[in-house]
Amino acid sequence: MPKLTILRYPDPRLHKIAAPVATVDERIRRLVDDMLETMYAADGVGLAATQVDVHERVIVIDTSEARDDPRVLINPEIVARSEEMRVSDEGCLSVPAIYDKVERHARVTVRALGRDGQPHEFEAEGLQAVAVQHEMDHLIGKVFVEYLSQLKRDRIKTKMLKKSRDEDAD
Repeated sequence: MPKLTILRYPDPRLHKIAAPVATVDERIRRLVDDMLETMYAADGVGLAATQVDVHERVIVIDTSEARDDPRVLINPEIVARSEEMRVSDEGCLSVPAIYDKVERHARVTVRALGRDGQPHEFEAEGLQAVAVQHEMDHLIGKVFVEYLSQLKRDRIKTKMLKKSRDEDAD
């Protein structure tokens, strides 16, 4: 399975809105498998198809300690949110080595299709709730740094562009 290339902020493709998946077929299952391989190789807990330049509503998440409990969310939707909010440090595979505090709902109920195309619903809390909300933001073209102040976003953008230039020079 090929490892996919993760887009880096401020790549404009990260702001594209993902289209719903019409059919969970072999192409989508291959995408899911490639996304899981890519996420694990990058030591992430979640990855949205948008981050690998595929603009369809597909997310993979694994917040387990042992990294052996992948969750596949195709056409996910949040059907319930807790009123309680939590602030936690977030990072993103598209914004490597950058972490900052973001406020999110403490619990969410999610409905999605699995890798097999069957619908399922589950309640997420803690890190899993953060990961679901973070990855779903990617599907609407939003990167977590957009929750930060303009000053912080500008600094992160400058740092990421410099890092890309330095890597291209190597």
